[in-house]
Amino acid sequence: MAPFSLMSVGANLLVKSLSLFSSASVVRCSCVAPLIKSFSTTTGGPPKRPLTAYMTYVKEMQPTFSRQNPGLKNVDVIRKLAEKWRMLTPEQKQPFQDASLVSREQYKLALETYKAQLTPAQTAAIADEKRQRVAKRKAIRRKKELNSLGKPKRPRSPFNIFMAEHFEEAKGTTMQAKLKSLRDDWMRFNNTQKQIYTQLAEDDKVRYKNEIKSWEEHMIEIGREDLVRRKERRAIKAKTIKDRKKKSKVTEIKAKAPKKKSTVAGTAVKKTVKSTKK
Repeated sequence: MAPFSLMSVGANLLVKSLSLFSSASVVRCSCVAPLIKSFSTTTGGPPKRPLTAYMTYVKEMQPTFSRQNPGLKNVDVIRKLAEKWRMLTPEQKQPFQDASLVSREQYKLALETYKAQLTPAQTAAIADEKRQRVAKRKAIRRKKELNSLGKPKRPRSPFNIFMAEHFEEAKGTTMQAKLKSLRDDWMRFNNTQKQIYTQLAEDDKVRYKNEIKSWEEHMIEIGREDLVRRKERRAIKAKTIKDRKKKSKVTEIKAKAPKKKSTVAGTAVKKTVKSTKK
């Protein structure tokens, strides 16, 4: 229990130094230890990951700080606490770091206990779920990167164009109801009615083809060949090599071509010959 007593004293000193809380608040926040919960596996789920020192500080200080500043939004409260955390000395942060360290040790033990009670099928299912989460995060990051690099949007289908134009006046109060109504309307259209949207979709394909070609050429120029489609990458590389060969061939022909004498030099020679004859 000695570490918890030290953390209690440290938390009291921290609260007084920040001048954030009243004396009643100090009594409530006198100990960081209650934040360290024993991770139970009785619920069947994995134990919760431990909080960092900073998150331990925020969780402890946020309720009282919010009550003393009722006009602040939650995001502003977090911002203020983040500023105060950055101004703390290492000694003032130490109680929360100790609490986080103890929490991590408890998490490791709880995680080992949780894994030990899993069947092989459950372990495999958890591993598969983890792979899916990682793949999803990678896909989100890649999408953000492509958007930041200005990758053109893919062409829309005829139905997508129709849906975008008529979504607002579609029947229904929810998105699902509107989509169902638009789908039913589209299914009732004949080929003549769909023709205008089919033509718009074809135009959009041309737009995408031109834009993606320019974009992929630019990606190769800046060294991001990994973002270019494999087939297009080979075609662009072949074109680049062909252009280089053509350019070098032209340069070689120019180098081998005999140099023409300048008009000035020729005139000077003629004058010299005439003067010699005289």
